[in-house]
Amino acid sequence: MQRMNENRSMDNKPLGDLFSDLATEMSNLVRQEVALAKVEVGQKAKYVGRNVGYLVVGGAVAYAALLAIIAAIIMLLDLAMPNWGAALLVGVLVGLVGWLLIGKALTALQQADMTPHQTVETLKEDATWMKQQIK
Repeated sequence: MQRMNENRSMDNKPLGDLFSDLATEMSNLVRQEVALAKVEVGQKAKYVGRNVGYLVVGGAVAYAALLAIIAAIIMLLDLAMPNWGAALLVGVLVGLVGWLLIGKALTALQQADMTPHQTVETLKEDATWMKQQIK
């Protein structure tokens, strides 16, 4: 990324003007870096928020399924098996589905990298640029 006034001759400018220009450009640079960090962290927060939403929805779906299946099994209990056996079978199956949905969301959240890599890289470039401007 090319910096403002990068190719300007500094031989003809007073030292005070050079430091003033450097301070102004450093101030602009810091504002731009903060804006970049906000955008980058916002994108990562959106990813995490979406997966938290999946986690909540997965839990709600698992709970709704549990209630519906238990109700259906209760209606069929008189025909197939003892009450406790049917309730146990349904509970295990619905619990497995809920566990799978929650596990998927938790894995995705654990793998989310919240480091603003682009901002870190540009800060390194900025530090190099500032050192060159001071020389």
